[in-house]
Amino acid sequence: MALATAPRPAFPFTEADLGRFRETQQLAYHCAEQVAAWIEPGVTERQATAQLRRRLVAAGVEDFFHVPFAWFGDRTAFRHFHTPLQFFAGGRKLEEGMPYVLDCAPVVDGYTADIGYGGKVGENPLWDRLAADLRVYRELILREVKARKPLDEVYAAVDAQIAAHGYDNRHRVYPGRVIGHQVTRTTARGPAGVNLFGFGVRTLQTLGRELISERLHGRSPLWADGRASRHAPTPGLWAVEPHIGFRDVGIKFEELLVVTEDDAYWLDDDLPHVRRWSTTAEEASR
Repeated sequence: MALATAPRPAFPFTEADLGRFRETQQLAYHCAEQVAAWIEPGVTERQATAQLRRRLVAAGVEDFFHVPFAWFGDRTAFRHFHTPLQFFAGGRKLEEGMPYVLDCAPVVDGYTADIGYGGKVGENPLWDRLAADLRVYRELILREVKARKPLDEVYAAVDAQIAAHGYDNRHRVYPGRVIGHQVTRTTARGPAGVNLFGFGVRTLQTLGRELISERLHGRSPLWADGRASRHAPTPGLWAVEPHIGFRDVGIKFEELLVVTEDDAYWLDDDLPHVRRWSTTAEEASR
């Protein structure tokens, strides 16, 4: 399988830049955790996204890569999703035992994060199992990217692992079937805080330029399973979101992956899902 022969771009960020991206990602997860502590049975998806937006803005967020999302119950697994409009928060009320997913993408001084936070209200053993297994995908993706596998092959490896677990691939329901996308520092001069089709106007301007530039070099800033992703990982930052489901339960994480010219690593390991796995491993070893 031939890869694109265009020169590999240089890693575009400084250590100071990575620090700012890390701060924005931490801010996003902190606000998601605050909302997770606040929600309770009876809260609707719309109320959860409004609460998440308020907390993000109060923390200094000036724009959004995309508007905040919340999915409750079987909507965490994107069951019966047929149009992009179904991704937006609705009137679904949270009930005892339900899973939920919060997703937000704040921008601070042009530095963007895009995160996904999975949780549950009350007891849900099936969610517990999926949440534990999600760790395998984080390790798998990093291993494959470090090996410089073409992005469509990494996607296929994730698919194979999902099948081995007996789960469903739910990120294929996202527009474009994406498991991830590149993130850069937003430099567009459009109006901040203005959204179109759920995406910030500045985001659309920046993403449009990136799509054109990358396609000219045989690459894509969108990571899916098609021909456009048949290239080695492009140096930069990638927001990666493996999303798995089983029956009416879905869960994902989303966080920033750093890809350099010859290496890869997750931007931050001090994140809620990583801490949860560490706690579970410590308890199991006692």
